[in-house]
Amino acid sequence: MAIKTRITEMLGIDHPVVQGGMQWVGVAEMASAVSNAGGLGILTGLTQPDAKALAAEIERCRSMTDKPFGVNMTVFPTINAPDYKAYAQAIIDSGVKIVETAGTPAVRELWEMMKPHGILILHKCTAVRHALSAERNGVDVISIDGFECAGHPGEDDIPGLILIPAAADKVKIPMLASGGFGDGRGLAAALALGADGINMGTRFTATVEAPIHQAFKDAMVEGDERATDLIFRSYRNTARVAKNEISQAVVAAEREGKPFEEVAGLVKGVRGREGLQTGDTNHGIWSAGMIQGLIHDIPTCHELVTRIVADAEAIIRQRLNGMLA
Repeated sequence: MAIKTRITEMLGIDHPVVQGGMQWVGVAEMASAVSNAGGLGILTGLTQPDAKALAAEIERCRSMTDKPFGVNMTVFPTINAPDYKAYAQAIIDSGVKIVETAGTPAVRELWEMMKPHGILILHKCTAVRHALSAERNGVDVISIDGFECAGHPGEDDIPGLILIPAAADKVKIPMLASGGFGDGRGLAAALALGADGINMGTRFTATVEAPIHQAFKDAMVEGDERATDLIFRSYRNTARVAKNEISQAVVAAEREGKPFEEVAGLVKGVRGREGLQTGDTNHGIWSAGMIQGLIHDIPTCHELVTRIVADAEAIIRQRLNGMLA
């Protein structure tokens, strides 16, 4: 059996499970494994150093799967911005038809570039008002991201249990539930709350195919739902990361009112990447969500997606149906 939703039909995938963009993790090995498992794998555009490298990575992924996959493009608030339009043009020229976007309103320029080429836009939001704005601007799918998520949960602190149905009440286009999902219970709950599928990041990093050091995967199995920190709160750019020596140092610095410049060296991206490669979980910050509390093993992507869908089906057919008098 299978769970069919507007998401599976629109994206041409077998299961309503999407792997979100993840810096340093969303490469061809990761994306192709998720797509081959029947979900939607996504390459992270800015993990590649430039547009030419992204085009090559897209072709590498295409050689590893004949299933649909997408590319993530996140527009960050930054002084030295990458050439986003060059990345977008590489996506267009490569023939990719699904793009996940997130970030500042400047992302609309990328939508305007990509939409005429028949590219489906999945836009990640952390607030209902932002989702409605994106819908008005022509995106095809909303990914609504709750406070539990890894990465940037926004500044409203609304958990998925409220945010997902609040968005479902107003958003008319297909919607993915993101933040805090990692098993069949989560998928069944997301569907019950009004979503058409789930978007997972942290859970996919704890898989065999994830291109990070085993030490990080083991840390996620060992961690519980409290094993994250919220950093950059005082800078109004909140990020949820795995709790470690660096995140604790940042939290302490913010508590003392220190400016971002005081912690910039600790949190720079290259430092985080070095840690993921060497296995030093205290070398830099690394994104992880509260779903760590529900991660108990390190399966292949195929095993994970198959289990999630089978467990969700069992919950819907047996547990919930059995409660009807």
